[in-house]
Amino acid sequence: MNKIQHYLSNQSLKGKWALTSAVVIFVSFAVICSVLYIAIHSWLLNEQEQSVKRTMDDLTVFFESQGNFLTIHDIQSNKGLMNSIVDKNQTVRILNQDKVEILRINDSTKIMPSVPEGLPNHGYAISKEKVENVDTFLAASTIKIGPFSGYIQLTHPLTSFLSLMRYILTAMCILGLGALIASAGIGYILATTLLKPLDDLRLEMTEVAEQGFKAPIKLQYDAKDEIGDLLTVYRSMMGELEQSFLSQQQFISDASHELRTPIQVVEGHLSLIKRWGKDDPAVLEESLNTSLLEITRMKKLIEEMLELARREQNDLQNNADILMITADIMEEIKVLSPDATIELEVDSENSYRAIISDNAYGQILRNLLQNAIRYSENSPRIKIRLSKQHENVQIEVSDQGIGIAEEDQARIFDRFYRVDSSRSRDGGGTGLGLSIVNMLVNKYCGTIKVKSKLHFGSTFSIELPAEK
Repeated sequence: MNKIQHYLSNQSLKGKWALTSAVVIFVSFAVICSVLYIAIHSWLLNEQEQSVKRTMDDLTVFFESQGNFLTIHDIQSNKGLMNSIVDKNQTVRILNQDKVEILRINDSTKIMPSVPEGLPNHGYAISKEKVENVDTFLAASTIKIGPFSGYIQLTHPLTSFLSLMRYILTAMCILGLGALIASAGIGYILATTLLKPLDDLRLEMTEVAEQGFKAPIKLQYDAKDEIGDLLTVYRSMMGELEQSFLSQQQFISDASHELRTPIQVVEGHLSLIKRWGKDDPAVLEESLNTSLLEITRMKKLIEEMLELARREQNDLQNNADILMITADIMEEIKVLSPDATIELEVDSENSYRAIISDNAYGQILRNLLQNAIRYSENSPRIKIRLSKQHENVQIEVSDQGIGIAEEDQARIFDRFYRVDSSRSRDGGGTGLGLSIVNMLVNKYCGTIKVKSKLHFGSTFSIELPAEK
């Protein structure tokens, strides 16, 4: 069994298909042939038995119709009377009371069996025995012809019947072998034809593995079946993989660039301190302050990169009190940025609980508020508005800052993207804040939109599923 399983596991899909179809068709054919063979065998055997009964009935009627006028001598002198009743493949014997043969009609069997004991007074007895190694029907009864009393015995060999059954069995075996070969061939051809798109897809996947995403998808298959669905999923998957691969490359490139700058600044100031800064307190103080600032920026960048890299599953059992957390974070931001003015507007006293964790919503709001403060030219004025929209909680954060150009709005959620890179670096931004906001909103099945006009401020609108 293990060898068979090993053999099948090493076969191609076409080979498995052809072998399976051949086995299924052959087994089905064998079952049907077996049923037919048994039915034909029973039917023909019953016909042979009925032939014996008809002959015995005809002989009984013949002897009874002749009454006392028919003698054994008459039958011996004119066997034609009996030949017209007895089939040529049957042998009939008439025996006296001592079971000595007096008359024989036909000679289909050389060795005759003895007449059984205990025959019925009326009618006859039929049995099936082996005579000369051939299945044979035997029939015997008592007989009275004029003054003669004795026995009549009929022997019916099943030679013709057995020959016919052997012929039928041979024909079925030949047809079964032909069906096995034909089904295997047809199954292989069908498998080759039907699985050709899969084979082409395998070749394309191999080409992609060798050449990368530069290899184009050439396979065309328009049928709306499982293979068509598989090709659609493959194309979608390849598109997502390519986009993910490109995003990963871009992320690595941007991350290495962003980390290189503070490292170079720290390295430069450490070299400056090593050369002459140790003897100049002013240079030493400036270099240490600058190095600490760059290290702080680098630490923040690494933390935000790790936050983006995490892929924890969202917990739909979490729910946050948006109003309470918003009020807490407003107080927190006012302490850090005393010159900022933050207003909160609430539509009603409804419950503002959303399906999101407290920490995730806190990160979202902090990033939006810090961006609003960072990109304000004058004293920051920020307005937060909470409302219920259908089954969602809506949070709007509006500022009166520098705004975002229309061509930049589609990319502000990309990692490391900055509208004004020089200003962002001076303000301490990493270009990851809005990426984290977008990631967290999507993680909890929410949506985020931005409306902005250059020099007139921006409004970020977030919708989160409300607690039911």
